Amino acid sequence: MMLQSFAAAGPHISVKAQEIFLVGGISITNSHLLGLLGFIVMVWALLRTKQAVQGKKAHNFLTRLVVWVFEGLYGTVHQIIPEAAWARRVAPLTITIFFFVISQYYMGLLPFVGPITLHDGTPLFRGMVADLNMTFALAIVTIVSAQVYAFRYLGFKGNMGRYFVSPLKDPIMTFVGILELIAELSRLLGLSFRLFGNVLAGEVLLIMIAYLTQFISPLALQPFYLFELFIGGIQAYIFFMLSTVFISLGMEHHGSDEDHAHTPILEHSSSDAPRARLRGEELVS
Repeated sequence: MMLQSFAAAGPHISVKAQEIFLVGGISITNSHLLGLLGFIVMVWALLRTKQAVQGKKAHNFLTRLVVWVFEGLYGTVHQIIPEAAWARRVAPLTITIFFFVISQYYMGLLPFVGPITLHDGTPLFRGMVADLNMTFALAIVTIVSAQVYAFRYLGFKGNMGRYFVSPLKDPIMTFVGILELIAELSRLLGLSFRLFGNVLAGEVLLIMIAYLTQFISPLALQPFYLFELFIGGIQAYIFFMLSTVFISLGMEHHGSDEDHAHTPILEHSSSDAPRARLRGEELVS
């Protein structure tokens, strides 16, 4: 019944999130409502898993799945950042981003997201990661965190040396520094627009399939829902991977040999750093 009402409601496509009400002059949109619900579900699942790991509650399918995913993601972080101490510092941020993105993506696929509308036809709920403001905020968190980790790892002078080099001392590295600044901006835009575009495209696909199939939509939508579940996991993993790679790249030194001698060395092998950079560029493209 819910899927049939979803199909009968007709296509309602809006690129931006729509305001539902105001609280103290602050606009609360339909993406905020579903985002809050998704955040509560994510926190509950993580706390439930923590209690199971500590032996306070019995394991179930959900907790085993969360532990399995966490261990796999942590192993990936350790592969990108081989230095164990720094991998442990970076992993909580990027793994949390993964669980946040996938939980919000899946919340946007629930059947009640769309059919429940206000008197003017505005959907009451909208996927949080289908809001460009949210994906842009996640990208800002990633890029700012990359700079914070870089400052802590390379120091202020070492990190600034990646971008600002005297043209009299090394003209080539001066140009490379400018390219690095441009790269930071492109990473910010790439992270935000990539996730937003994929989520919005998935929602539009479901809306149009439901509208075109009408009464057989409960059957017609099933394979597309399974496809979107798969895509949601892929998009969350890509965002997680890119965040980890960008932080790792920020912890690499690009200055002269003299400056390099006074900065810590990230234990990448000679082939790991180019591979990490290539992996990040392939995912962004």
